[in-house]
Amino acid sequence: MSASPLWLKLSPALFVFLWATGFVGATWGLPYAEPFTFLSYRFSIVAVLLVIIALSTRAVWPATPKQCAHNMIVGILIQGTYLGGVFYAISRGMPTGLSALVAGLQPALTALAARPLLGEHVSRLQWLGIALGFAGLVLVLWNKAGITGDAGWPLDWIALGCAGLATIGITAGSMYQKAFMTGQDIRTGTVWQYIGALVPVLVLSWLLEEGTVHWTTDFIFAMVWLCLVLSIGAVSLLMLIIRHGDVSRVAGLFYLVPVVTAVMSYFLFGEQLNAVQIGGIAVTAFGVALVSRRA
Repeated sequence: MSASPLWLKLSPALFVFLWATGFVGATWGLPYAEPFTFLSYRFSIVAVLLVIIALSTRAVWPATPKQCAHNMIVGILIQGTYLGGVFYAISRGMPTGLSALVAGLQPALTALAARPLLGEHVSRLQWLGIALGFAGLVLVLWNKAGITGDAGWPLDWIALGCAGLATIGITAGSMYQKAFMTGQDIRTGTVWQYIGALVPVLVLSWLLEEGTVHWTTDFIFAMVWLCLVLSIGAVSLLMLIIRHGDVSRVAGLFYLVPVVTAVMSYFLFGEQLNAVQIGGIAVTAFGVALVSRRA
């Protein structure tokens, strides 16, 4: 799938907006299904839809079992590990803001690993941008993290560990995608990615959950939104951006996701943004600009 320079310029902003809506979709859907059961349905539906899209557009399928295996590993890391960890942490009561702060470590982890593993150079200016991005993220989300005040979140090491594992998963998946997936068709590659992601969540659903789903209007809407907009739209954009850019720069975009979510919550749900949070948005945006800057 070819991409014009204009499309590449617009895709990061579109990706951040679409990915930010995932928090809203998870909030709507998780009350009606256990996390791994939810993801099992989601990954199954997306895999079927992508097969239909790939066949109808006559996309080229991976030529060897090795290519299929590479795709499945990416799916396990980016979809299964990341979404599974985040969904399970939130289902245990972990505030979304705190899970977003843990995920905010991803750009730093990516920058640390990108040079020895992928040969990417991270400049001092980019390191400054990574630090500023995380600092701004803390300012935006601190009062939403649920770790201060009388109603603070009681520390749950299992939930915190799952959130950390999710961050490691998407970091490793992004680098694996960059190292081994160059040149493959995104339409067919993501089919195998979701097949790979489906395996661990099905096993965990069978071992840990009852598999009950309440098919309410909110759940159906959340499922449709997460399948079409997130799992197909946003993930395809992420694969495209990783293919055409350094993973350390791509990772910086994830700083903007919780910020955009906070702004969306302000307009959709009336959540307040104080002066500190607005300042944090500015700091985060400046940090991402430094991370994304090319020499």
